[in-house]
Amino acid sequence: MSTQKIALVTGGSRGLGRDMAINLAKKGIDVVLTYNSNKTEADKVVATIQSLGQKAIAFQLDAGNVKSFDAFLKDVTDHLKEKTGSPNFDFLINNAGTALYALVNDTTEAQVDEAFNIHYKGVFFLTQKALPYINEGGGIVNISSGLARFSFAGSSVYASMKSAVETLTRYLAKELGSRKIRANVVAPGAIETDFGGGHVRDNKEINDHVASITALGRVGLPDDIGGVVAFLCTEDAKWINGQRIEVSGGMML
Repeated sequence: MSTQKIALVTGGSRGLGRDMAINLAKKGIDVVLTYNSNKTEADKVVATIQSLGQKAIAFQLDAGNVKSFDAFLKDVTDHLKEKTGSPNFDFLINNAGTALYALVNDTTEAQVDEAFNIHYKGVFFLTQKALPYINEGGGIVNISSGLARFSFAGSSVYASMKSAVETLTRYLAKELGSRKIRANVVAPGAIETDFGGGHVRDNKEINDHVASITALGRVGLPDDIGGVVAFLCTEDAKWINGQRIEVSGGMML
């Protein structure tokens, strides 16, 4: 049986997920990544990982549609069984997400439902359904946000869901300890990506403000995050469990 480690990264076609997938490959880990709609970008990430000497494949997944998870996991595990002889993998990185900027007063029930489905319900049930396939000694990394610790007007729903995921992560660590599966949170600060329509990257006022309240004096970049996620999937991180690691350059200290 192969000892080659494999990670499943949701939302791995762009932004932070892309950087996580590539950094995992740099650590010698094979990658299964998901994309919501942009197959072209996902295929580019697969090609980049293959150029690093690791195996990679991309599958379509709507991370907010729980009803699709069984078929998705069947596709993934059938592929792995065919390629490796086992349907199992080692690491699950719940990264897929969307932005929601709306004041409490203006937020609709539909917006809350959509955010809940993607950021909490989807994370919960994809993890639950993946558990039979995660190898003993593997790990789960859930992606949260600095916004679960500090507050900016307009992010109440998004940040509340991330807080829920942080609590869920501690429970996963507790309940999965008997299988030696670790569960941790990585919480990025504000990052320059196309997330939320490039909200942080393209708005100079927001960008300057974030830099001014960050101890290291700049806005985060995708490659500030991926290496931390990859590290949590190595032996060096074997005793880190149930933790929230904020990767924000020291925002709002």
